[in-house]
Amino acid sequence: MPLFRRSRATKEKAAEAAATMNCRAGTVCPIVLRMNDTDNNKNAKTGFEAEFARLERRVEELLIAVDALKEENRALRQRQESLASERSAFAQRNDQVRARVEAMIGRLKTMEHTA
Repeated sequence: MPLFRRSRATKEKAAEAAATMNCRAGTVCPIVLRMNDTDNNKNAKTGFEAEFARLERRVEELLIAVDALKEENRALRQRQESLASERSAFAQRNDQVRARVEAMIGRLKTMEHTA
């Protein structure tokens, strides 16, 4: 049983198209149905235009999102660079403080042994 049924008019149009394309029985021929109804052409054109407009709006939305993400990415990279610089400064300061504390401890031990 076929998955779908074709109407009698569709079958007739298909047979007419096959006849105009000189297809022989038993051969595979592409079936091209011509749309003579101007209302169908207008509806198809309007549907296409509506779909095209929808896709155009979606592309514009995506471009705006891309620009926003680029700006956010730039800001995040700048923030990361700033934090890395700050971390480096803190590490350097920590090393200086550690050296000073170790020097104090050394002096205290020296004072303790001499007293």
